[in-house]
Amino acid sequence: MFIRAYLRASTDSQDASRAKQSLIDFASEHGHKIASFYVENESGSKLDRPELFRLLEDSHEGDVLLIEGVDRLSRLSQEDWASLKATIAAKKVTVVSLDLSTSHAALKTTDGMDDFTKGMIAAVNGMLLDMLAVVARKDYEDRRRRQEQGIDKAKESGVYKGRQVDQKLHARIKDCVASGYSLRKTATIVGCALSTVQRAMKEVV
Repeated sequence: MFIRAYLRASTDSQDASRAKQSLIDFASEHGHKIASFYVENESGSKLDRPELFRLLEDSHEGDVLLIEGVDRLSRLSQEDWASLKATIAAKKVTVVSLDLSTSHAALKTTDGMDDFTKGMIAAVNGMLLDMLAVVARKDYEDRRRRQEQGIDKAKESGVYKGRQVDQKLHARIKDCVASGYSLRKTATIVGCALSTVQRAMKEVV
């Protein structure tokens, strides 16, 4: 069994690797090491996520897909969530999430456990995973609705300015590049996506 950790953040300015140490510690507490990490800055509402599907492509039967929370894996619509679940099931990979305690059993030995008990654990875990995925989607839709309402109100008041550039982040990026670090290394140091570094450096040109 290999444990493959998936780390995701929604925007380029967020640090997708933020939860890396938490996942390392969690695996260690259960007597395991994480074999590989897959990190990307993509919305959880999108099914098209290259690193997630690279993880699944690399996986074999019995491997574990480790996540910090179900919302890191999915804020998908019901149809897209069904599609992702089918892909995970076809690869025979087990999802383990720090916020879903029933999933932690996948990291424990099943020696001596009868098939009925294994089946019950899997069924309960699958049901709870579905429930948390629905909650994550609702949270996403609620936040989008509130954002749109706020934008509409700001536009009506004539004060809407659109998404603002994180000037402090851009300043840190420029300092790192000026110190001789590559764009990719800079992204790692400041904790953002490579595309954010590239955008910040366009301001210098």
